[in-house]
Amino acid sequence: MKARNLILTAALCFTGAALCFAANPNMGTWKLNEAKSKIPAGAPKNTTVVYEAAGDNVKVTTDGTGRDGQPAHTEWTGKFDGKDYPLTGDSSADSRSYKTINDHTLELTNKMGGKVVATGRVVVSPDGKTRTLHLSTTDSAGKKISSTGVYDKQ
Repeated sequence: MKARNLILTAALCFTGAALCFAANPNMGTWKLNEAKSKIPAGAPKNTTVVYEAAGDNVKVTTDGTGRDGQPAHTEWTGKFDGKDYPLTGDSSADSRSYKTINDHTLELTNKMGGKVVATGRVVVSPDGKTRTLHLSTTDSAGKKISSTGVYDKQ
C-alpha cells in the first residue's frame, strides 16, 4: 500500500513538472528571423535556440556565430531562478542566469569570472509565436553593443 502511494505520488510530481514546462512559452525551438532582427557586426548571433526540459531543470542550447564570425554552440542547464549556472561553449562567458519576470519575460545575465559581461531580456509574444531578445554586451575595445534578435517558433 505504501509503495503504491509512493509510486502514485512520484508519477503525479513528474506529470506536474512536465505540465509546468509545457506551459512555459519559452520552451521549444526558435529560429532567427534575420529580416526582423537588428544585430550589428561584431555581435554574436544565435541562429537557433532550443529550450527543453532536463529533469527539473531547463536546458538551453544555441547555435550560430560568435563575435569572430566562426560557428558557435553553447549549452546551459539550470533554473529560471536568477542564480548562476555554468555556460559552456562561449569564450566570453562561463556562467549564465535567467530570472523569470512574468509568464512571457525572462532576464538573462552572462558572467565571466563573476563579472557581468552581457545582459538581456527575452520576451515571448502573447500568441507564443515570436521571441525577441534584447542583448547588451561590450566588445573587446570596451564599446557597448546592443542587438535585437527576433525568433520564430518552429
